[in-house]
Amino acid sequence: MRAQNKNRTLIRRLTATGAVAAAGLLLAACGGGSDGGHDASGGTGHGATTSASASASPGASSGASAGSFNDADVMFAQMMIPHHEQALEMAKLADGRAEDPEIKKIVAAIEKAQDPEIQKMKSWLKAWGKPEEMAGGSGHSGHSMAGMMSDADMKKLAAAKGKDFDRTFAELMIAHHEGAVDMAKTEQKSGSDPEAKKVADGVVRTQAAEIAQLKKILDRL
Repeated sequence: MRAQNKNRTLIRRLTATGAVAAAGLLLAACGGGSDGGHDASGGTGHGATTSASASASPGASSGASAGSFNDADVMFAQMMIPHHEQALEMAKLADGRAEDPEIKKIVAAIEKAQDPEIQKMKSWLKAWGKPEEMAGGSGHSGHSMAGMMSDADMKKLAAAKGKDFDRTFAELMIAHHEGAVDMAKTEQKSGSDPEAKKVADGVVRTQAAEIAQLKKILDRL
């Protein structure tokens, strides 16, 4: 009888131990689904998605996709940044020098449009893991980009005033804008990133209109 009682006690203990083990496995399974804990291979569930989202966030904030760009997109951004920067330098020279109201309006439009585009293109390159400068340098006088002014051109513009400034500004900005339009058309044709192509569309549209306006100004100056 005593031996029988002992066997029953042992059976109860084994049953209780099995229930605890089963409960532990159930909790582990539920926990793995809720917090994305590591699996046997070291991978994660929800944690991997969060990591991917974090790595993609720079591209998302700039409107550019880290996986959709090609070499043409990179070149467009790397070349257009210094191109826009020089246009802003030219626009700044209008302060205290420009006389024509239409020239002043175009200057204001350039300043309003091109600085935000510079920041946007810099954010693309950062998201893409690419440098802001092209290999070999892409400075104002260090790269033969279409429409870029030489140091002599910039000095000539800085030395002009009144109607002479207006005329010189219009002549130089027409050439500068034509270079930008050419680069933007190349991006339209060869680029891959939707946001970069959208900016290129805007450059072609707005700067072609400004070229036409500047030519009309030259005709009456």
